[in-house]
Amino acid sequence: MKYAGLKLVLLGALLWTACKKDNPQKVDDRPWYSVYPDDFPSPIIPGENQPNAARIELGKALFYDPILSIDSSISCASCHVPSLAFADNAATTPGVFQRPGTRNVPSLFNLAYQPHYLREASLPTLEMQILVPIQEHNEFAHNIVDIGVTLSKIPFYDSLSRLAYGQEPGPYSITRSIAAFERTLISANSAYDQARRGQRIRSSAEEKGYQLFLSDRLNCAKCHSEPFFTNFQPENNGLYMTYKDPGRFRFSKLSEDSGSFKIPSLRNVALTPPYMHDGSIRTLNEVIDFYASGGANNPNKNPLIQGFTLSPEEKSDLIIFLQSLSDSSFVKNPNYRP
Repeated sequence: MKYAGLKLVLLGALLWTACKKDNPQKVDDRPWYSVYPDDFPSPIIPGENQPNAARIELGKALFYDPILSIDSSISCASCHVPSLAFADNAATTPGVFQRPGTRNVPSLFNLAYQPHYLREASLPTLEMQILVPIQEHNEFAHNIVDIGVTLSKIPFYDSLSRLAYGQEPGPYSITRSIAAFERTLISANSAYDQARRGQRIRSSAEEKGYQLFLSDRLNCAKCHSEPFFTNFQPENNGLYMTYKDPGRFRFSKLSEDSGSFKIPSLRNVALTPPYMHDGSIRTLNEVIDFYASGGANNPNKNPLIQGFTLSPEEKSDLIIFLQSLSDSSFVKNPNYRP
C-alpha cells in the first residue's frame, strides 16, 4: 500500500510541478491541502515548510506509523483519534509500555493558526512541538536521530523524504512533514459555520444558546472567542486551589503562571469528553456547572470566572449551541486518513 501510495505521490508531484510551471493555478484549482477557509485569518506557515503533496504524504504516513515509538507500539493516531476530532475519550492516555499519561490529549485541528503550542503555550512552532511526544518518557520515549536512521533503511520513507525535502530521513524531515500534515487538519464546517455563512438557520434553542455564550453574564466568548473559540492564551480557570500539574509555570517559572493552561478551542467540544487539562470533568453539563460555581478561589484565577446562574432551559440551550460546533465532515474527511 505504501509503495502504491508513493507512486501516486511521485506522479502527483510531477503533475503539480508541470501545472505550476505552465499553467498558473486559479484559486479554485488549488490542491486540497492548500485550501484554507476564506472567513478565517491567514494561516501561519513557515516559508521553508510550505505544503506540497510529498510533504503531506510523508507526514501523514509518519503520523499513523508506530515506528515513532521506542517499542513500535503506538503512533500519533493512537492518542489523537480522527473520529474523536484527533483527541481521545479517556482522561489520560498511556504511552509506551503502558506508562501513564500525564495530561488529557488535546484535539488537533486549525493548528495552522496557533501562535504557540503545548498545554502551557510554551513552544512557538508546530515543528518544535513534534519533538515533545517523541522524546517524552511517558509518550514515545524515543530518539529522533535513531528514528531517522531506521526510516532511511525503508525505501518508502527514504524516497519520500528525499522527494519532499531533498534529504534522507532525519529530524528535519520528520518534524517538518508531520507539522505540514497537521496544518491540513482544518475544522470549519460545523452547523455553526454553516449558519455563519448563511447556509442554514439556527434553531431557536441554538440561537438562544449562542446569545448566552456571547453574553457578559457568562463571559464565555471573552476567552473562547470566534472564529476559533479560543484566544490561545494560557489562563488559570480555578479548577483547583492547588494544582498537581503546574501548567505554564513549568516553562516560565513565574508564580503567576502556576495552574495556567492554554485555553482550548470549543470547536468539536461535544466530541471530546472528558474535559480540562487532566480530564477530570466528564460531561459538558458538568463543565457548565463548574463555571457556574465560579471555581476554586485560586489566587491566579482569571477574574472573568465569577460564577453565574442558569435555568434548566438556558443550560439546555447553551449545550445545544456547543453541540452545533461539532464538524462531522472534519472527523470523516478521507484526506486525513491513512
